[in-house]
This record gives sequence, C-alpha cells and structure tokens, in this order.
Amino acid sequence: MKRKIIAYNFVITEALDKLSAEYDIDFFEDINPETDPAFMEALGKAEGIIGLSLPVNKALLERAPKLKIVANNSTGYNNFSLDEMTKRGVMGTNTPGVLEGTVADALFGILLAAARRIPEMDQFVKSGQWKHYLTRDQFAIDVHHKTLGIIGMGKIGAEIAKRGHFGFDMNILYHNRSRNLEAEEKYNATYCDLDTLLKAADFVVLMTPLTPETENLMGKREFALMKSTAFFVNGSRGKTVDEAALVEALRSKQILGAAVDVYRSEPVDKNHPLLAFPNVVTTPHLGSATYETEVKMAELAVENLVAGLEGRRPKNLVNPEVFNK
Repeated sequence: MKRKIIAYNFVITEALDKLSAEYDIDFFEDINPETDPAFMEALGKAEGIIGLSLPVNKALLERAPKLKIVANNSTGYNNFSLDEMTKRGVMGTNTPGVLEGTVADALFGILLAAARRIPEMDQFVKSGQWKHYLTRDQFAIDVHHKTLGIIGMGKIGAEIAKRGHFGFDMNILYHNRSRNLEAEEKYNATYCDLDTLLKAADFVVLMTPLTPETENLMGKREFALMKSTAFFVNGSRGKTVDEAALVEALRSKQILGAAVDVYRSEPVDKNHPLLAFPNVVTTPHLGSATYETEVKMAELAVENLVAGLEGRRPKNLVNPEVFNK
C-alpha cells in the first residue's frame, strides 16, 4: 500500500507528479478541514501535508498520528502551531528565497496604482466618462523623489527599497528589529524609529512578519501620526493592521489613500468596508502569484516534503529542534 500525502490548496499539482509512484496523494481545495469527512479520513493516514494556509493546530495534529512533515507552499508559516508540532515530532517547512522580487514588483505596482489613481482612471475611461481634459479633482500625486518608509527591512523590504531608490529616486527610511547595513549601503536607506518613519514618509509600506509583537502594529495611534497626504501599503499579513483603524483613517481623511494585498480574513467579503473607498487599491493576496514564481515555490515545497518523508533534514525546516531530537 502506498504511503499517503495530503495536498491542500496546492495549485501547481504537476510538481507532485514524480511522487505518484510511491505515494497516494489526496487533493483538497476550498473545504473546511475541521469538518470535511474525506479530509478527516485522509488525515488519519497521512504522513505528509503540502500546501497553503492549513491551520496546523493541536486539534488537527491529534487526528494525524502518522504525520511527519507539513510543507508550506509559502514563505510565511503563521498557520503552524510550532510548539504543538515540535512536541509531536512533526516537521514544518516553508519556501523562502524564491518570491522576494516578485512580491516587491506587486507591492510597488499597487503603490503606483494608488498614487496615480490608475484603477479609478481605468474605470473613468471604460465607463464613458472621459469627455474632456482631466480636472484638478482628478489629479494624482507623484511617486518619484518622495519618501518611502518601509516597516520590516527583510529580503522583500530590501527589494522594495531597491525599486524605490534606483527606479524612482526616492528617499528611503526603514524601521526594523535590527539595522540592515546592506540596505543602508546599497540603497542609501536610513534607519529610524517607527514614529519618526510614520511622520516623515509619503508612502508607508508594511512588510513585517506576523508575530505576537507585530499583531495590530498599525492602529489608530500609528495612522494618526502619518501625513494627511500619505499612502499606506500592506503586503505583510492582514493581522498586522487594525483594519477598523485603517478604515477610520481613510474615512476621516487622516491619510490620502491605501493599497492593500492582505486582510485579516481572506477571501474578503464583498461588503468589506475597504472595498468602498475609490482611493484604496485592493488586490487578492497576489504578491507571489506569477506562474514562474509559483512553480519555483511548489518545487521547493516538494523538495522539503520529500526530504522529511525520507528522514533527511529539509532545507527550510522552521522547527529544527524536531530533527535534532
């Protein structure tokens, strides 16, 4: 009998083809993993799980006695209850070092779209409203030579800084847990505290990982510190932002606009208040969603999965203490 693998919300299914001879692979998409009977049955036999956004918590682990590894098809792994996984000897992996440039392209894209009001103007043309020259109330703002504030100067943050510095002659400020000397040297980035960044930046880009310390990092106080002419861009995780505070900052015109790719709950409901603002660009968590990058991520996730199933240390193990036991 073949050993079982679960693929959960795993889009590039052909990446698993080479495993089909040895493993029985069950695919699940858009199901409730807490109640779906077929998923429950597969979970009881599964030695590996690969995919995206599956909550790997105590309840799931209790139903998966044979589980050896969960391979996330993403850089993030806040869906892992790492203490519980480690306690049970279950490895967890992610796919870093693949998507940084792709995500930076997307985030700079929505920053530009918001600043230059591109979605609004697209609809202005398509709806037949373009009858004469643009009036003052339809003007946008420049991006070049403005101040770009990056909260979280990791690999993606550095890629965003590179685009701002070389492509748009922007002044780069950043806030991070520790200084990124390479970014300072390459992109003339200036390290500062969070409040200084919020007060000075024309564009605030949030790129921190989600941790207990960064949850609701951007709230009412932080938005109040921003310029009334500034834009906020979130490409980190939805829970790093108090969405109600962001909505109020937009409604009260504390800030000029926003571009949002991640949300506290995904997919968003059609009645989500952020969708009602014409000065907010909303995209469906598309940061890494190019075919080239998704294939690379899928192949790396499979590489991690196979290593764990074969008893080898996966390249991107996020709880190494499991392997060292």
